[in-house]
Amino acid sequence: MQQIDVAERRRRLAVRHGLVRPGSRSGGLGSSGGLGSSGGLGPGDLAGIVSQMVALHGTDPGTVFLSLRARAGEQVTVSAIEDLLYERRDAVRMLAMRRTMFVVPAESVPVVQAAAADRIARDQRGKLIKLLGDAGVVADPEPWLADLERSVLKVLSEGGKPMSAAELGAAEPRLRTTVELAAGKPYAATQNITSRVLRVIAAHGEIVRGRPIGTWLSAQYRWSLAKEWLPEAALTGPVGESQARAELARQWLLAYGPAPLADLKWWTGWTMAQVRQAVGDLRVIEVSLGTDAGTGYVLADDLDPTADPGSWVALLPALDCSVMGWSERSWFLGSHGKALFDTNGNAGPTVWLDGRVIGGWAQRTSGEIVIRLMEVVGSEAQARIETEAARLSAWLGAVRIIPRFRTPTERELSA
Repeated sequence: MQQIDVAERRRRLAVRHGLVRPGSRSGGLGSSGGLGSSGGLGPGDLAGIVSQMVALHGTDPGTVFLSLRARAGEQVTVSAIEDLLYERRDAVRMLAMRRTMFVVPAESVPVVQAAAADRIARDQRGKLIKLLGDAGVVADPEPWLADLERSVLKVLSEGGKPMSAAELGAAEPRLRTTVELAAGKPYAATQNITSRVLRVIAAHGEIVRGRPIGTWLSAQYRWSLAKEWLPEAALTGPVGESQARAELARQWLLAYGPAPLADLKWWTGWTMAQVRQAVGDLRVIEVSLGTDAGTGYVLADDLDPTADPGSWVALLPALDCSVMGWSERSWFLGSHGKALFDTNGNAGPTVWLDGRVIGGWAQRTSGEIVIRLMEVVGSEAQARIETEAARLSAWLGAVRIIPRFRTPTERELSA
């Protein structure tokens, strides 16, 4: 069995994830690396970065901006990223794999919709119907919800502009229908169904989240009809579910392979049977991942070794796609998981050196980026890490970043 060891996996991660840019390397080592050398993309090609990563983790709005900055460099601006998302619309927010928010390339929307979002839509709609029935707020929840969904789409169509959840609720009062959650429990609460209904309609691919209300760190969005918001590349018609799964698996293996099928199962949220079917529709090879690391799969035409990119450093944000791309992370995370992840498996900000996580970072209220190294590194590497921290602090300026999910190291450093 052919072997692709940990050293090669780390080189692939560095180059294919665009983390080896000129400013991140030690002087004179390796090529310029990053997306520019491996995929023919310039460092400012933000749409290309999203495509090469398959999708950016988007649960925390700030992650999208910091993930792109980590790969494109400090020359990229917030306004350029906003232009990508809200003007050119080359990348779109979707509730997709694992019922998690991602930013996906516009041309990948039909694939992600069929491979992941359609199932989420069915599940979430079924749960909402049950919630309405259990609460007894309507006599026959299914047709009532279907009529409400049609009404929301009509409001958006006739409104002729993106609308917030509050504006939609004012135009369609049924969105403000309330239900009691955890009735009879000490933590019982009353909640309107607005966000649940909009989530279901969006998961069906009929509406999309557009520009946020407030700053680029806001998680409250204006809603638009998908057919009016999405560019032509995203409106190519439906894709068969099996075909879509195979294509999404191919993209993931190209960016994150070789890897065990368990990693692909976790990342997609599919069953193992669905993973095996998707991979079975591709030309793949099983390879050894090195001593005691088991085996993984890689595309059959993707066996060439990666040229040494040289020594590099990176400061990645909480929930970055390079940290959250696998479920088995020991080959790059080592023993630092408890310090750098919360108890639900959400990654905090991480410091990288040559394909390994060696520490964490946080931003203080003063704006200073502070780091904590959990491994001993040379003075030259530490100096480059400190330089990168200063660059990130300058890029953020007056903006203060508080990750949505706090981790032990991030909390301690930001205090």
